[in-house]
Amino acid sequence: MNTYNEKEIMALIQDPKRQKEAFECIVNEYSEQLYWQIRRMVLSHEDANDLLQNTFIKAWTNLDYFRAEARISTWLYRIALNECLTFLNKQRIANQLSIDNMEADMVNKLESETYFNGDETQLLFQKALQTLPEKQRMVFNLKYFQEMKYEDMSEILGTSIGALKASYHHAVKKIEVFLKECL
Repeated sequence: MNTYNEKEIMALIQDPKRQKEAFECIVNEYSEQLYWQIRRMVLSHEDANDLLQNTFIKAWTNLDYFRAEARISTWLYRIALNECLTFLNKQRIANQLSIDNMEADMVNKLESETYFNGDETQLLFQKALQTLPEKQRMVFNLKYFQEMKYEDMSEILGTSIGALKASYHHAVKKIEVFLKECL
């Protein structure tokens, strides 16, 4: 399969005869990074795979509405993060759990996850991440793991750069406090 840069993929998207080819490029190019972003939010491998598939289904069904005003990656991240939030909210409602119980449930899910192969320190770090509010966790994940620029996050999340910087700062402080209390 040919490899294309984002500009070339955008050109393919605009050609109705080549949209399928463009979408195959999109899936090949962005699957792994989207999977890991989703996985950091929902923890479960199976849930992450389902949400990744939902993300690409939504992207495909809305491909005709993509006008290249944003980058493809920005558009996909926004879809994926919305899918995560919807999933987590449905999960919370279905389980009728309080926030504290939801955090405990996510930590239990992480500890029992067969695909998690981290050491005790990594597990502790993941537990610390689960104590963060969802939006703060998203910002932390995008900055820390994806090394995404605040400008790009601002496009994805529709939040000001200043608010994102503050959110990241608060997340780091909360994680530090959590880790100090546990060590």
